[in-house]
Amino acid sequence: MSVGQSEAPVEKKHSVRAAAGIGIGAPLVLREKGDVLEILAGNVVLLSSAALETELAFGRLAAARSRVLVGGLGYLALRWSGALDGDSSRALHDGQTAPTVAADRDSPEVHFVGFVLDDVQTTWSGIFAQRGRTYRHAKLVLYTDSTRTGCGEGTAATGPFYCPTDEQVYLDLGFFHELSGKLGARGQFAQAYVIAHEMGHHVQKLLGREMPSGAARGATGASVRLELQADCYAGIWAHSTNERNLLDSGDIDSALGAAAAVGDDRLQRMATGTVSPESWTHGSSAERKQWFTKGYSSGKLEDCDTFGASSL
Repeated sequence: MSVGQSEAPVEKKHSVRAAAGIGIGAPLVLREKGDVLEILAGNVVLLSSAALETELAFGRLAAARSRVLVGGLGYLALRWSGALDGDSSRALHDGQTAPTVAADRDSPEVHFVGFVLDDVQTTWSGIFAQRGRTYRHAKLVLYTDSTRTGCGEGTAATGPFYCPTDEQVYLDLGFFHELSGKLGARGQFAQAYVIAHEMGHHVQKLLGREMPSGAARGATGASVRLELQADCYAGIWAHSTNERNLLDSGDIDSALGAAAAVGDDRLQRMATGTVSPESWTHGSSAERKQWFTKGYSSGKLEDCDTFGASSL
């Protein structure tokens, strides 16, 4: 608001939920290509069950180890509690995956994902333009159980993740049910945080910051710093939604709840009852909330320099 207009009432715009067309029937343009449906407005690809068939004989654990992907929100620590030390027999839930949720192109969930993806990318396009750079759009693939990616086979057991090779985010909608259920992070802005975090990894790639080969694990390792920076970038997008009066009461609390829910310490404690900072890949719950808040408070890329931070 400019100076001299403070006396004018501020009209509340649609919330992120309403703007996405949840409950108000806003249509999305679709194009069908065999087994693939693309939501043009949101660059969202829906894979049908036929498109998910694969000859790859990877087991979920082997696939999780062999992929060169970024993200996963740290969820693998909960799904495969023994993955880091080679003990697959300790996998939580006996290797069961999230409940199967079909990616129906007309469902409110798909509409919401498409809106959030568009809004996140529009925000980053503007930020890049301000810096004299060009933002290259990523795509988001909605799949069920497993799918091929440019980084190998993707499975629901990993949670949402970004593949830098094909510049796509992969999401099984069943994860949102576990996020609000077992992980206790409720609210649609918690889901929006997940998408914005994974898109943060795309921003990192465009800025030349990718996961180095053999990146060090541990509480202060490169992997944790990369993930916390993506949390901060998610906060920058949230800052933008706040400036546009798109936030509802409780939205930021929902995002912070999601960030805390997927902290390494919390997931390890849920999976094994113990916490091992030396094996962290995404950061603690407190750190994830802190870096999201940094981005949300300032809206500036410079405040997301986790690699230059002396402490996290």
